Amino acid sequence: MSDAPTPAVAGRLVFQPGLLAGRTALITGGNGGIGLGIAEVYGLLGASLVIVGRDLDKLAQAQVQLAETGARVITVVGDVREHDCAEQAVAQAVAVFGGLDILVNNAAGNFHSPFESMSPKGWRAVIDIDLNGTFNFCHAAFAPLRDSAHGGCIINISLSQAVSGWPGAAHAASAKAGVTTLTRSLAVEWGGHGIRVNNVLPGPIEGTEGVRRLYEARGQAEKELSRMALGRFGQVDDIAQACAYLASPAASFITGCDLTVDGGRALKRGWV
Repeated sequence: MSDAPTPAVAGRLVFQPGLLAGRTALITGGNGGIGLGIAEVYGLLGASLVIVGRDLDKLAQAQVQLAETGARVITVVGDVREHDCAEQAVAQAVAVFGGLDILVNNAAGNFHSPFESMSPKGWRAVIDIDLNGTFNFCHAAFAPLRDSAHGGCIINISLSQAVSGWPGAAHAASAKAGVTTLTRSLAVEWGGHGIRVNNVLPGPIEGTEGVRRLYEARGQAEKELSRMALGRFGQVDDIAQACAYLASPAASFITGCDLTVDGGRALKRGWV
């Protein structure tokens, strides 16, 4: 197969080709939305990919789409809430590609609900996916990330609302607050092992299930758009390129930090 990207995806190369060559990246929730966008950019930059998701059909579709990048790809069907899923995915990364260098904890759940109407099951589901899922994969990935020749890299997809709170989504804000402080804790604990751990904080991203469910379906899209300092919703590629930067040598001295990619929403929303 030619090393050159196909015309359909060549326009997404912001960084130099080969930036992530020789690295293996594991992405949870990588079969759609933001996760798939991150996987595409990583593949274009030369990384081998391990994609984890619950839906077998979506994984198969993602694998076909990712083949256009020229990357080597394996998929793992599983639920991030299960530690066994994390162990299996990490083991496959090591067995097939010889190691693991980058972990992106992207899988997440959310739905709008006033707190007094939220069921215990709904609360636990989001905490289990967002927070416990991140624990499971960080925990399972420690040894190969420690042994990475490039230095291990963990990128956790969090939220700026982890600090401000999120009325109507207290479960997600609480879970992501846990993810955010887990990131800071691991940055210190694992820094001596050469593992960097950072958060990416997306704003509303056009075309994603989150925007459809939380804003468009509730008739809140225009109101949310008015809170964007840049006057538009983000694109999946905005998050993917940020994750490429954090996984690259350019970010080799960055750990325990939040990279907010929200079009200025966190700053403007209090004024609207």
